[in-house]
Amino acid sequence: MRNNTEPTTVERELELKLVLSPERSVPVPARLAYRTDDPYAVHITFHIGSEHPVNWTFARELLVEGVFRACGHGDVRIWPTKVDGRSVVLMALSSPDGDALLEAPSPQVSAWLERTLRTVPPGTESERLGIDDGLAELLATTVVGDDLWLRDPWPSDESQDGEL
Repeated sequence: MRNNTEPTTVERELELKLVLSPERSVPVPARLAYRTDDPYAVHITFHIGSEHPVNWTFARELLVEGVFRACGHGDVRIWPTKVDGRSVVLMALSSPDGDALLEAPSPQVSAWLERTLRTVPPGTESERLGIDDGLAELLATTVVGDDLWLRDPWPSDESQDGEL
């Protein structure tokens, strides 16, 4: 079933903390975004005071799991913890440009994730992509023309008169 409605975006502005050391962190305004036309991913934009914001995209499933238990490896690792009695989600992000440890408030992240899960329930993401419909359209539009079927798409390197 193809979803012909306009894509929906679920956004949330919040303040994260960039952890510089165990004793020091700086506030970082951020925007969480989830788009129904990219149903497997979450997008986080960090406004770090530079000319261009920093964008990260990773699996929604990773963030959902990271709210409850440590997960991920490589470029994105997420885990829950408590800081000064507050529930937070830590995100360790690694790129060729450097590494960052960000602290996000669990209640706000969880509430935003719940909105994304109501918008596109887990397991229904592929329906949003229209892959089955696109494949059916592609297969239904086969060109009927004898010359297309008879033509060799990979001409032989051999000469026509048998010479080498």
